[in-house]
Amino acid sequence: MKKANRKKLFIFSVAFLAAIPLVVRTGTIVFSKRYIFSAEDVPARRVAIVFGAQVRPDGSLSFMLQDRVETAVELYRAGKVQKIIMSGDNRFEYYNEPAAMMAYAIERGVPAADIQPDYAGRRTYDTCYRARDVFLVDAPILVTQDFHLPRAILTCRALGLDAVGVSADRRWYGYGALGWSSVRELAATLRAAVDIILRRPAPVLGEPIPVN
Repeated sequence: MKKANRKKLFIFSVAFLAAIPLVVRTGTIVFSKRYIFSAEDVPARRVAIVFGAQVRPDGSLSFMLQDRVETAVELYRAGKVQKIIMSGDNRFEYYNEPAAMMAYAIERGVPAADIQPDYAGRRTYDTCYRARDVFLVDAPILVTQDFHLPRAILTCRALGLDAVGVSADRRWYGYGALGWSSVRELAATLRAAVDIILRRPAPVLGEPIPVN
């Protein structure tokens, strides 16, 4: 093979591999659109799932996480849901997303009895898997930002949950935050596709805690 042809083949191969995450991401967005509603129009379900995000060192919620919890509280007050699962990371001694999320919702009037913390929701796949197998949820409302909703909906529905989503975008988060999140979603969505199609890895599980 001539050197020029090898170079063209190399460039084509790199471009093809680079396009795969974009194709998967685009397909995920198209697939999820039919399942995304406004807080006013979403069909009532028993359970909302709020996905964790950054908690600051002082224990306060990042803007994105604050808006996710605020949106879930809004759904609860409107009678759209009766229970809220706060799912997030709690692997480290001084970092506890579900506890911070739960405290924030309780401060806004949601009874502690109607909130279920999920301390092993380390990533979206784990949250959806545990919602099904630990909390025995079958038809949740997923609450997160626009950039994350398509992957969350795809993952939960691929695992057998009749999930719909509500966007928690309540403010402008800045070009930096949204840009990084959008780029990260390319790789994260590809990984989610691999997990739900090929691997189906089991996350940290435990005894069932029915929320339905």
